[in-house]
Amino acid sequence: MDSYIKGIFRKFIFEGNNNYVIGLFKIKETNDENLFDYENRTITITGYFHELTIDENYIMKGEVNNNPKYGLQYNVKEYERITPEGKDAVIEFLSSDLFSGIGEKTAKQIVDTLGEDTLKLIEEDYSNLLLVPNIKSDKAKKIHETLVKYNESYNTIIFLNDIGFTTKDSMSIYNFLKEDSINVVKNNIYSLIDIIPEMTFLKIEKVRKKINIEDNNEHRILYGIEYVFKNICFNLGDTYLEIENLYEEVNKVLGIELNKEDLEYFLYELQKLGKVKVVGKKYFLTEYYNSENYISDTLYNLTNKKDTKYKNINNDIESVELYFDIKYNKEQKNAIKNSIIKNFNIITGGPGTGKTTIIKGIVEVYKKIHNLNFMDLTNKMALLAPTGRAAKRMGEAALMPAYTIHRFLKWNRDTDTFMINESNKSDVDFVIIDEVSMIDTILLANLLKGLKKDVKIVMIGDYNQLESVSPGKVLKDLIDSDMVNVIKLNELYRQKEDSYIVTLAKEIKDNDLDIDFTNKKADFNFIETPSSNIRSYIKELVNKAIEKGYDSKDIQVLAPMYKGENGIDNLNKILQEVFNKDVGQDYITYGDVVYRVGDKVLKLENDPDNNVFNGDIGFIKSIEDKELTIDFDGNIVKYKYKDFNTIKHGYAISVHKAQGSEFKIVLLPITNSYKMMLYKKLIYTAVTRAKQSLIIIGSKDAFMYAVNNTNAYERRSHLKEALVSCIK
Repeated sequence: MDSYIKGIFRKFIFEGNNNYVIGLFKIKETNDENLFDYENRTITITGYFHELTIDENYIMKGEVNNNPKYGLQYNVKEYERITPEGKDAVIEFLSSDLFSGIGEKTAKQIVDTLGEDTLKLIEEDYSNLLLVPNIKSDKAKKIHETLVKYNESYNTIIFLNDIGFTTKDSMSIYNFLKEDSINVVKNNIYSLIDIIPEMTFLKIEKVRKKINIEDNNEHRILYGIEYVFKNICFNLGDTYLEIENLYEEVNKVLGIELNKEDLEYFLYELQKLGKVKVVGKKYFLTEYYNSENYISDTLYNLTNKKDTKYKNINNDIESVELYFDIKYNKEQKNAIKNSIIKNFNIITGGPGTGKTTIIKGIVEVYKKIHNLNFMDLTNKMALLAPTGRAAKRMGEAALMPAYTIHRFLKWNRDTDTFMINESNKSDVDFVIIDEVSMIDTILLANLLKGLKKDVKIVMIGDYNQLESVSPGKVLKDLIDSDMVNVIKLNELYRQKEDSYIVTLAKEIKDNDLDIDFTNKKADFNFIETPSSNIRSYIKELVNKAIEKGYDSKDIQVLAPMYKGENGIDNLNKILQEVFNKDVGQDYITYGDVVYRVGDKVLKLENDPDNNVFNGDIGFIKSIEDKELTIDFDGNIVKYKYKDFNTIKHGYAISVHKAQGSEFKIVLLPITNSYKMMLYKKLIYTAVTRAKQSLIIIGSKDAFMYAVNNTNAYERRSHLKEALVSCIK
């Protein structure tokens, strides 16, 4: 039997803006043997509640959680209000905070007049209250409306709970649809996916049979195809699919037998609904199709606008060289010059080719040409990057503020929209975007929509790095199209005697590994060892680095996979004990993970309200009241327990999450157990994250396999073709 507690809600301790509540509850009755000693005592409850009224009776179902710091708590999964029964209970209910202006005396008069059916009579017709002495029409209407609204919302939540929605999802549905909630659910429950941001196809699949929706329901099939379409595109990075890519997975997810003709019919139905675009044998989600076309049209037009002429630009570049005491090579000067005179320009090159130095030069030349002071410069020019760490490095190099693209566009997390958009454009004149290989199709389209038509744009990135996590291969398509201005940097600029990291990256890129590449160098070491020894070597190397004065900010372990003996999750547990042993500091448990004060953590989602973004690394400063205070490079942010799913330990992270970042020391385990994830771009990206020292631990054969594996999945995208078609 499910655990339950019956009793009275006594007090709010905490109320979140998403209906999350921590409160005190007095238990009158329970079937949970862990709580028998708590009958007629108060315990802490936690959970999501549509409404709670102090001193009202409820039955709550959930589970006991004996928190090591906060003691016994009851985590509520479902709850029901117990309808007041008996004269005293109804008087207590009517005199509660729910009904303003009714004290115990008036409540007693109402019950004495209307009898045992008081609540039913009030809900049926407000005029029944006019029988009560001193109750006027306005007051009677207000009491009636309060009760009707209270019962309506409550009954809706109960209905949604009964068919299988969680209380949290039920509240989201009601908050969006109010009195229409039940009608929408009964008419087309799948339409909730388009209405409620956190609603998913899989959530509805769990509840549909409670309202008798058959497997072959047309709404189910249409939304199921859309769900599969989005999943495949996200998992593979594609912006379009062919029918063969969808066929098997659609039938698997829906559990029915659709033939290809049926699937094609439903795809055309989705096109009528504006969700899919069919172009020959290519099927696009409309958002991807429109985004690729918007990017191609915008950048083609910028590329073909007349250049801006500056008489003394060569002299200005020389002047900047003197100012910074640096000497640009021919490629770099060309990159700076083209960035200033062209309306759209791409600069691409590997590590050590001077991309960061070029950004610094572009900023200073632009500032000099237009005779700008610092304030004017920051108003006219924007430095942008996809991640917080990349933006921070960019800003430090260019000596002016830099922002994540999400922050610049003023992203609203709740609505997943940007305040800077087609209708509310930024007024900056010049934009430099770094780490463009990480930018996906949708994000770039949204950025371009937020910029003026006559803006100048410079994109900087490494063609050979991993593509974005989300669909698209923007930088590759733009360069491969031969339709835009591209400056390719080939000459190594950042190279010290006896250093090898930059050389190794170039060798990987050129498929030209030195025969002695495993030989130890000043900044490089390859430790060949069986897979079973990798973890002990990592512990030993980290301890040696700590002895030399390095800390967890300086040292980063990168790995391709989360699971397995040498996976990220397991490595984090081992590394936590090296960097941050349990010596009595505050801690909190989340699932099977223990967070301690001082732990290094990684942010997994964008949080623009707090200026923290996916991939940012921080350190736990304090743990108090189920809340983590995290320091992200001086930006102090608090995260509640419900948000702990947006962080992980950051001692070991994925290569994808490390993009846009550099670390003094990188440890890279490499083993055949990673084989399904070993390919050239991933290894190249991992190697190029190391700034001072790179140590590879594991199998030489696995490393060589990765370097030679150029058969990584080639994403399907239409941007290159869209650019070429702009000529017509």
